[in-house]
Amino acid sequence: MIYLIDDDPAVREALHLLLQTYELPVTCFESPADCLAHLDRSQPGILITDLRMPLMSGLQMHEQLQAQGLDWPTIVITGHGDLHACRRAFKAGVTDFLTKPIEEQTLLEAIEAAQAKLRQLAERQEAQRSLQSLTERESEVLALITKGLGSKEIATALDISVRTVDTHRAKLAEKLGTGSVAEQTRLLLCAHHS
Repeated sequence: MIYLIDDDPAVREALHLLLQTYELPVTCFESPADCLAHLDRSQPGILITDLRMPLMSGLQMHEQLQAQGLDWPTIVITGHGDLHACRRAFKAGVTDFLTKPIEEQTLLEAIEAAQAKLRQLAERQEAQRSLQSLTERESEVLALITKGLGSKEIATALDISVRTVDTHRAKLAEKLGTGSVAEQTRLLLCAHHS
């Protein structure tokens, strides 16, 4: 879902029509306050927001959502782009900063980059959920597996039997959906990557 926030009805309508042309799902808001009041926080999406709006800027809204734990990709658009605003936006973690009038291809490329960031976020959250399902001992075994240790070495390191290690490995494969050491390592890295 793309959440479009702009206080200029003409800009909002033009961008809405453009995004619909490419069959991108979009919901429009005329202000950050309207967006914050009606935003479906359970449906992660991409924010495309005007920088300068009355009462609250698009950047302030982005920062407020981040403070709530919603680190969604944000594309800031502005008719008054300056270097200071651009620097501040990137320091706040926005995905892109575009000046009006926005070229169609530039916007589409920014959306593609934001979609990639959204996929990474979803993968990280899924990896974190999988890892949270592990017992403390399973987490210890996983940490040693991803360091390249075999069952005998893990058994020695944790002072348990090889059979117990193999039981933990089977449980890990079941809970993580893979018995592959490489894939388990990728999950662990993905969960801790920001």
